[in-house]
Amino acid sequence: MKNRHVLVTGGAGFVGSTLANALAPDNDVIALDDLHLGTPDNLDDQVTFVEGSALDDGWPADVDVVFHLAALSSRAMLEENPQRGTRVNVEGMVNVIERTREHADTIVYAGTSSMYDDDPPAHEDDPVAAATCYEASMLARDRYMEYYNEFYDDLAVASTRFSSVYEGYGGNEAHKGGYANTVSQWAAKMAEGDRPVLWGDGSQTRDYVHVSDVARALEAVADKRLSGAYNVGTGENYSFDETVDLLNKALGTDIDPEYEPVPLTAYNYQQRFDVTKLREATGWEPTVSFPEGVQRVCAPYESEARAGSD
Repeated sequence: MKNRHVLVTGGAGFVGSTLANALAPDNDVIALDDLHLGTPDNLDDQVTFVEGSALDDGWPADVDVVFHLAALSSRAMLEENPQRGTRVNVEGMVNVIERTREHADTIVYAGTSSMYDDDPPAHEDDPVAAATCYEASMLARDRYMEYYNEFYDDLAVASTRFSSVYEGYGGNEAHKGGYANTVSQWAAKMAEGDRPVLWGDGSQTRDYVHVSDVARALEAVADKRLSGAYNVGTGENYSFDETVDLLNKALGTDIDPEYEPVPLTAYNYQQRFDVTKLREATGWEPTVSFPEGVQRVCAPYESEARAGSD
């Protein structure tokens, strides 16, 4: 993507800032964020930061391409305040599309994959149902996607359903703290010599996808002006126990995890995506394997250890 006027909502957050920074050298990029979880410290100088909410009016809407990543993206956030979460996730998306559709011809937004069942691989056309308020709000986004694609011939709206996105506390994920990917949280604990706490028996799996590959996927979907839903993952999964083994290897530690019962109902035990649809539509492929990604997550701790020994 080059020479486009781009709006990234949630643009100071983890995925949003990674995307905004990647696009900024060749495009005019605005990052809109209300700083609920994001921070402008994540953004490069080339990105124009605007503080505000997707629910607001007044932010720059005269853009060519919209990446709508603003959301309350945690199940816990919506269970604590369903009204606010639904407004942000549903009304916020409608407001962003309505304010930009006279100018933008391409809108790519963050959907959800949490509603997929425990029978991988997950496909975009699998039957799904909402078991949580978060899932209900995000699936509502998909219904609005269908409406806008059907009603407006000159508008392409696409949902991107991410698997388990990570980078580590050494990157733009650091500000998320307890909302960060478990890989990042476990790495930080293990680097301090603490035991990671795993829900269940460690056999549940995740399809871990590096945030740099997610940013590339978002750009690819926009470049092709796709519509509909697209999985973004790697097609491979690792158990929690295997993840801890990789972290031990990368950190040079030998730490056993602690196990505790899963405290949630409607919990996803198995995750692996079929990404054929995205690959065939764009040529996109993930480039960071999970073992390599774990090395990247752990690299800052290795540097700190070396510095401390000097």
